[in-house]
Amino acid sequence: MIKRPLQKFFILLFSLSIFYSCTKTDVLSSSLKAENYYPITSRKVWIYRLDSTTIPAFGTSLITHSYHIKDSVGNSFADNTGRESWVVYRFITDTLEQQPWQSLSSYYVTPTANDVEVMDDNNLRFIKLVTPVRNGYTWPGNSYIDTRSATTPYQYLDGWNYVYTNVDSPYTTLAGIIDSSVTVFQHDETSPEGAFDPQFYQQRDYSIEVYGRNMGLIYKNFLHWVWQPTPEPARYADGSYGIVLNLIKTR
Repeated sequence: MIKRPLQKFFILLFSLSIFYSCTKTDVLSSSLKAENYYPITSRKVWIYRLDSTTIPAFGTSLITHSYHIKDSVGNSFADNTGRESWVVYRFITDTLEQQPWQSLSSYYVTPTANDVEVMDDNNLRFIKLVTPVRNGYTWPGNSYIDTRSATTPYQYLDGWNYVYTNVDSPYTTLAGIIDSSVTVFQHDETSPEGAFDPQFYQQRDYSIEVYGRNMGLIYKNFLHWVWQPTPEPARYADGSYGIVLNLIKTR
């Protein structure tokens, strides 16, 4: 039997260990900023495997093609509000990298004191990361995009609420295990809900991104499709597509 003074000592020690662990986690979370997960400097390079889902002829199925892509940071510039931004050039080749790298597109990254914004090659501006990086923290990541007008093709991006999960957790990529990462859960919706039935209309939207601390984007999974049974023939609607990016290496 443990004597009472010794028992009190162990209870105190256990309580202190819990307090220290919680305090350490709180301090870590409060100190992590958006910029910690999207370091960007001239000539920085990320290489990913890209699995691209597209609609073949007649649109009755979805097919996936695989490539390697390279994102290479160019020079910084002042955007139209005077903020420092960076241009990133994207190149593409086959998965064996036997063919020359070919220019594919470009996008712009704007890190600020409070967030990291990305303007893609369709001029869509996303708020990818915000400060503080903390589990459960949410923000409207697509709020700069016109999702409500009658003519916009981006209605499916409306109302997405980004949320941080798995802060400071390891994540396995093609580059290996990334010791510290954060997952940005962006959206997961099937409308109407239920199993796919080609007799009925259905829309599927899913998106997450994972960022490595001091590394940038290490994984992305995006899928948007609309199945239209009428008018015949039944098909996937134009604009249905998916992208999976998995980090191979960075330098």
